[in-house]
Amino acid sequence: MNLDLSADELAFQAEVRGFLAQVLTPELRQAGKRATSVFMDKRFSLAWQKILHARGWAAPSWPVEHGGPGWGVMQRAIFAAECARAHAPSLAPMGLRMVGPVIMGHGTPEQKAHYLPRILSGEDYWCQGYSEPQAGSDLAALALSAVSDGDDYVLTGTKLWTTHAHWANRMFCLVRTTAGGKPQAGITFLLLDMTSPGISVAPIVTLAGEHEVNQVFFDQVRVPKSGRIGAENAGWTVAKYLLEFERGGSSAPGLKIALDAVITIARTEGLIGDPAFRAKLARAGCALEAVEMTEHRVMAALAAGNNPGPASSMLKTQGTETLQMIDELALEAAGPYAAVDQIEARAPGSNLDWVGPEHSLTTTARYLNDRAASIYGGSNEIQRDIMARLVLGL
Repeated sequence: MNLDLSADELAFQAEVRGFLAQVLTPELRQAGKRATSVFMDKRFSLAWQKILHARGWAAPSWPVEHGGPGWGVMQRAIFAAECARAHAPSLAPMGLRMVGPVIMGHGTPEQKAHYLPRILSGEDYWCQGYSEPQAGSDLAALALSAVSDGDDYVLTGTKLWTTHAHWANRMFCLVRTTAGGKPQAGITFLLLDMTSPGISVAPIVTLAGEHEVNQVFFDQVRVPKSGRIGAENAGWTVAKYLLEFERGGSSAPGLKIALDAVITIARTEGLIGDPAFRAKLARAGCALEAVEMTEHRVMAALAAGNNPGPASSMLKTQGTETLQMIDELALEAAGPYAAVDQIEARAPGSNLDWVGPEHSLTTTARYLNDRAASIYGGSNEIQRDIMARLVLGL
């Protein structure tokens, strides 16, 4: 695969760099640099999304007819790489990269006309209602009940590990509309308003000391059937379609920046001269090249208007395990400072002084947060099962 840039691509790269240099404020750059998760503080992700939306660049993978820029594979790769290099804040993926493509692929014309512009502008901020206390990787075991009542469903139950539910005004949710029989056959995909009466959100603080995930409770919550995507009891097909986009998101540019940062830390801390550590860096570099190749395949499928299929499972597995490999190297390179908790000093907008090196502000928090990367979106063990069945025919 030839990844060398053509003259037109080099011109596009220069355009993106110039744009980022002009519009990325110091506050936005610091927020991006100190992020410890793919999920950015809402203040910064929405501020950045509004800037990109004004330029028409908020949704690089969306087709032109729905407000996307109509970029090819290399343009999208260049844009992702330049944003990572400039420490631009990440955008919340639940709307732009997950439910947006689902609405395009399975929504009615009315749903597309209503929701897609609001996703692009950031007017609607989404969370994902999939996992439950007894239905994590075994998502088909979900039990949140949706009872039909006229033009509404009445929801009773709970969702767990719901990222940014405390900030979201919308949720895409899997509910059980039929009990008994094959579990997958009784699931429906719903869009709902998080301000609906009967919804409550309880925070879950992570090992990194951060409030990112939540438990959401539904007590006789009425949801209009107009928010249903696809047919009743056909939500499993819609959910699998969405997961391919969740697992197939861009990761190689961010991983490359993270690995470059580890090399810088190792030079600063004097570890770069250790042959054993350099061998680990080399292995991480090889893994990163494999991620890049798989990602280009996924992006090519998306650019052609196709869903990525089992290649998204391969990318999810490669990407998250390479991420964890890089996190472990960062901890090793950072040395003693990596063990110190700096949650208050690294908080966005914090004016607290930190006596240690800048890189140690986020090293441990990133390591802790990213332990979940090989679990969420379907554990990597499940991804290997998918690849075994759909790719190898086992």
